[in-house]
Amino acid sequence: MRRKNASQTELITKVNVTPIIDVALVLVIILLVTAPMMSAVDLPVRLPEARTREAEDERNISVTLGTHGELAVDDRVVAASTLGAAVAERLAQPGNEGVLVVVRADTATPYSEVRRTLDAVRRAGAKRVAIATRQKGTTAP
Repeated sequence: MRRKNASQTELITKVNVTPIIDVALVLVIILLVTAPMMSAVDLPVRLPEARTREAEDERNISVTLGTHGELAVDDRVVAASTLGAAVAERLAQPGNEGVLVVVRADTATPYSEVRRTLDAVRRAGAKRVAIATRQKGTTAP
């Protein structure tokens, strides 16, 4: 039998990929950290104003609830007892079967009143109901 000589070293024939992976991961981390910083240019730009699709829809039914319990359906002031009938009457008009009913309530209005109004609108037959809000930073009318 032949014995290998102890002084003879074996040749490395395989590539060690561990250092390559380490360098690649460091580059990925650097890219992830610096990419958000380079995404927006520091130029003063006035962005155009946009309206949502619902705001453009002229067939919305607006139910307004005031601070002291005043109610209005579109431009007509109604009593709390006739709110459901007024909304049902508007929904019964031609082309209004799937219209969005937007409930606008003052911020000082108690939630129980808002909830009562939402329930009355649902009972009147509204399938799509939304609560109107304003975005942060906009001024109140």
